[in-house]
Amino acid sequence: MRYWNTLSSKELIVRLSRSSLTKNVRLSSTIAIHSKVSPTDLQFGRRNLSYSRVLLQSSEVPFDKMTKDEQLRLTEERAIDKVDVCIVGGGPAGLATAIKLKQLDTDGKLRVVVLEKASDIGGHIVSGVILEPRALRELFPDSEFYDANGDGIPLPPDLVTKVEKEDLKYFLGNLALPVPEPPQMVNKGKNYIASLSQVTSYLGEKAEELGVEVYPSVSVSEVIYDDSNAVIGVATKDMGISKSGVPKDNFERGLEFHARQVVFAEGCHGSLTKQIIQKYNLREDRQNQTYGLGIKEVWQVKPENFKKGFVAHTMGYPLSNDVYGGGFQYHFGENLVTVGLVVGLDYKNPYVSPYQEFQKLKKHSYYSKVLEGGKCIEYGARVLNEGGLQAVPKLNFPGGLIVGASAGFMNVPKIKGTHTAMKSGILAAESIYEAISQLPSLEELEENNIEKLVEEPVNLESYETAFKNSWIYKELNEVRNIRPSFNTALGGYGGMVYSGLDSYVLKGRVPWTFRFHESDASLTRPASEYKPINYPKPDGVVSFDILTSVSRTGTHHDEDELCHLRVPDQDLEKHSEKAYPKWKGVESRFCPAGVYEYVQDDKSPLGVKFVINSQNCIHCKTCDIKVPTQDINWTVPEGGDGPKYSST
Repeated sequence: MRYWNTLSSKELIVRLSRSSLTKNVRLSSTIAIHSKVSPTDLQFGRRNLSYSRVLLQSSEVPFDKMTKDEQLRLTEERAIDKVDVCIVGGGPAGLATAIKLKQLDTDGKLRVVVLEKASDIGGHIVSGVILEPRALRELFPDSEFYDANGDGIPLPPDLVTKVEKEDLKYFLGNLALPVPEPPQMVNKGKNYIASLSQVTSYLGEKAEELGVEVYPSVSVSEVIYDDSNAVIGVATKDMGISKSGVPKDNFERGLEFHARQVVFAEGCHGSLTKQIIQKYNLREDRQNQTYGLGIKEVWQVKPENFKKGFVAHTMGYPLSNDVYGGGFQYHFGENLVTVGLVVGLDYKNPYVSPYQEFQKLKKHSYYSKVLEGGKCIEYGARVLNEGGLQAVPKLNFPGGLIVGASAGFMNVPKIKGTHTAMKSGILAAESIYEAISQLPSLEELEENNIEKLVEEPVNLESYETAFKNSWIYKELNEVRNIRPSFNTALGGYGGMVYSGLDSYVLKGRVPWTFRFHESDASLTRPASEYKPINYPKPDGVVSFDILTSVSRTGTHHDEDELCHLRVPDQDLEKHSEKAYPKWKGVESRFCPAGVYEYVQDDKSPLGVKFVINSQNCIHCKTCDIKVPTQDINWTVPEGGDGPKYSST
């Protein structure tokens, strides 16, 4: 066994997972002991939320200025664990990949590992969500939860609520005008409302039952390549590095997972996936991705305001005609309502605040009459892909694959992406199993002292082919022109007209495919072209200040932890010199968690100082996408950090 003497306690647990002694142990709960959040912190979710926590360039010690001991600790050789398939990300797509692999692996030959940065499986999952059961039914064809006719969704009844009634409204001021629902948006009688974080937790349990090793609280921070530039594995993030960049007393070097196939299932705009896409030029002949920011709350409402199984989508107010997006409310469970707003990040006005637009939405009578008298119990935000088929990159490369939202399979007109994400995982698993199931087992390689897991890197073109022959491709191809139709000079009005025509008549059967812009960041116009927006103050009843909302996410980051929001050389002054004069603090407005702010500083030539409150970060990744200077890089914090969602 290589490097056995270098294993830390956490890494030893991972290594022992290969032993029959621990085969039936719930390993994820064991590794989760490294989570740094106390039950009290999780209950109240108010720890480490702050404004004006100034991070200066000089607060980080350059590597060459560290002591010899510190340098050696940071560069010591990592322990290596070998697996057949390593899946980065424990969301629906990653878990679907793992589950399907183990379903195919009937003799239990393959070692499949899922690494998830959240402290619990599902803890970083945010979605509206209305579930279309198609992919779930393919994954679990013999579920105990089907009715006598074999219909339904293969999930426990307490997790889902069937859609019984739905509305589509266009807000014109205080008016809520009814709009005919396009075929793609019809949910009644066939789809289900759920908490996607709870569904994901359930999928994690099903994966473990099949023998998948599921490890939460493990952040993956690096891709490992061989001499031919093929992916051979990933490395987990070092634990115990101070905000100054030097190792603390509790420092633990990360672990390398080497695999025959690495599956990137990090969700939308994954920090490693974006590197893979660039390294292998996977967007060649494909379009750039465009994104939306989804912001939502879960409310416990008064019984008289609750309509079980009711869903509504709204357009128009509070968004202007040149800002793409819309609101929603879904009634599920027992007196629970999830309410939210999605704002396309290709908006031009730097004074737009998606968070504040959401607060305005809830004040509209269509929403406020449901929420008033209730209690907001959870808040969350996350970016989502809106580029559709045009923006799906090439899906395979030497040594690995991309699945789910990391690739961008969301059907924007349907406002759904879970079913397509899970189907991509199923397709990936089938291609992986066909390619590696006949290879010698890990035990055989070890017995024969063979270090390499594969003779040649496995590059699964079969996965890309399977995608193009699947119902995902057909579904996305049919609606490929609807979202970009809103980017015309006519804005929202023109998009609605074309969408109606395409949905009811054309159905995508046209020789043209609309293109998107270069990037959402590039569309942000100078502040001098607009007037500041005077958003109303929160009332504390239906609308809230941003820190109150963030406190409902259960977010935690160590006070003394290296900032995971990176700018070049961590020179915040240089960033502000580039960004503030032209965009006047756009970072403080696009962030839905109060991470970025410009505080008054009379000593600065700009009159302000740029501040990163990284403790507030809820991992939405808006900053990485929308900042006009494109010099903020979202990277993973230590494992177990970030929000702790349960109802989203």
